[in-house]
Amino acid sequence: MTDSRMTSPTTRRGAAGTDGDVGSRSADFARASGAALSGERDFAFSLTDFGRIRHLIYQRAGIALAEHKREMVYSRIARRLRALGLTSFTEYLDMLEADTGETEWESFTNALTTNLTSFFRESHHFPLLADLVRQQGKPISIWCCAASTGEEPYSIAMTLVEALGTRPSASVLATDLDTQVLARASSAVYSGEQTGKLSQEQLRRHFLRGTGANEGKIKVRPELQQLVTFAPLNLLAPSWQIGGPFDAIFCRNVMIYFDKATQARILERFVPLLKPDGLLFAGHSENFTYVSQAFRLRGQTVYELAGKRARGA
Repeated sequence: MTDSRMTSPTTRRGAAGTDGDVGSRSADFARASGAALSGERDFAFSLTDFGRIRHLIYQRAGIALAEHKREMVYSRIARRLRALGLTSFTEYLDMLEADTGETEWESFTNALTTNLTSFFRESHHFPLLADLVRQQGKPISIWCCAASTGEEPYSIAMTLVEALGTRPSASVLATDLDTQVLARASSAVYSGEQTGKLSQEQLRRHFLRGTGANEGKIKVRPELQQLVTFAPLNLLAPSWQIGGPFDAIFCRNVMIYFDKATQARILERFVPLLKPDGLLFAGHSENFTYVSQAFRLRGQTVYELAGKRARGA
C-alpha cells in the first residue's frame, strides 16, 4: 500500500476487516482443541515435549508458560512443524536446540508470544501522559517496550501531537520481542475493525483512508509515523541499546508473562532509564507494588520512582 492510494478518512467507514494472523491463530487453536477432545492430533505431543518448550521459552524470553497453556502451545508450534515438514515435536525441539543461528529461534519465540492490543487501550493512561508531557521540558522521549502491531505507540504519538502541537519535539521508541508484529507495525496499515475505538476527528487528523483495492483500510499519516521508531528488543537481553532516560515507559500487559524474579530484575533496570518525574505505565492486571520497592503507585496502574523526592526532583 502506498500513500498515493490513501485519502483522508471521512465519516464513511470501510468494511470491517480482521487480523489475518490472529484469525489464523484462532482457527489453529480451535482445530487443535477439537482434535484434543476427540483424541486426534496431527502430531504426538507428550508432557516431556511441553516441558522442553516451557524451559526453552523461559530461557529465551523469560516467559513462564502455565500448565493450562498446553493446547495453545500445541497449536502454535504444530504450525512450525508443518512449515518445516517435520513429523514430531521431538524432532523439532532437537533441531531447535542444535540451531546456533537465529532464524528458527525467532520463529519459535514469535509463535509463543501473544499480541493482543488496540488503539487507546486502557484509555485512562493517555490524559495522564498528556498532562505529564505538557509539564516536562523538551524534548520528550517515550519508550513503549511491548509495541506489538503498533496501536499502542501510535496512540502515544497521537497523544503527544494533541498535547504539544502538530510538530512536537518528541519521539517514541517502540520495541518488541516479536519481529513479525514489528514489521506489521512499521507498515502502519490497519483495518476498519482495528480502528473502531478512534473518533472521526482522530481518523481525519492522523490517518489516510484506502481507496480501490485498499478500501476498508487506513494508514497512519507520515508526519505521525515519523515520531515512532520501531526496533526489536528482548527484555531479557544482557544489555539494552536504547538510550534514555525517558519521560515515560509503557510496559503494559508484559509482566504477566514473567515470574516474579524476572519482573523484579526488569523493574530494577527501568529505574535509571526513567527521568525523576517520569511515569511507568502498567497493564490493568499488573501490580508492581509487591514486586519492587523502586516504584510506588501514582494512580490506577501508573507508577513513579519511589525515591524521587529524596533525590531532589
